[in-house]
Amino acid sequence: MAAKVFKMTTQGREELLAELERLETVGRNDIAEKLKVARSYGDLSENSEYDEAKSEQAKIEARINELKYQLDHAVIIDAAESGGKKNVVSMGSKVTVVRKIDKKELTYEITGFSQSDPANGKISDESPVGSALMGAKKGDTVVVEAPMGNLEFKIKDVK
Repeated sequence: MAAKVFKMTTQGREELLAELERLETVGRNDIAEKLKVARSYGDLSENSEYDEAKSEQAKIEARINELKYQLDHAVIIDAAESGGKKNVVSMGSKVTVVRKIDKKELTYEITGFSQSDPANGKISDESPVGSALMGAKKGDTVVVEAPMGNLEFKIKDVK
């Protein structure tokens, strides 16, 4: 079975590397200190602080492994390489759209799955809105299929 490829921008790769570095140094050191303190309380069989620290340690190690896997299977996509044409939506583009139903203006940055953060306007190229926008041009209208019905967006600007 082929490994999953994680598309990301150079900036996204740098953010993942920074998170990995922080977890491998500060995160692991903090957990080691919590475990040391919890062990000092004595009997580990009924020590909730120790159990909590071990659980937190497992979460940090799982995230470290996840980040390493994503970075090992990353494909860097830059706007210049993924279309890079003026006013055409591609990976790394910042797109301003107007939702036709309520005329609300929204701005999205198109990223890879591992970089997406919808609350902060970063959407994956694999998301319904992101995939509908990919390859579209300034002035185009795109239709996004959603559970509540189709949504139409007019592309106002692409950077």
